[in-house]
Amino acid sequence: YVRIDIYNLMGERIATLAEGPMSAGEHSVIWDASGYSSGIYFYKLTAGEKTFTKRMTLLK
Repeated sequence: YVRIDIYNLMGERIATLAEGPMSAGEHSVIWDASGYSSGIYFYKLTAGEKTFTKRMTLLK
């Protein structure tokens, strides 16, 4: 099971890019950020029992 969420600086989930079972291997997802302002966002990847959170900057 894999889930990828995008959060704003206030910690609000603003998008879910993937949710559900995925086969092992390399995958890509695309975030259509056209409706969002430039700024700092966070993405959280949950894969099985592991969770990773990283910061990203959106520049327009």
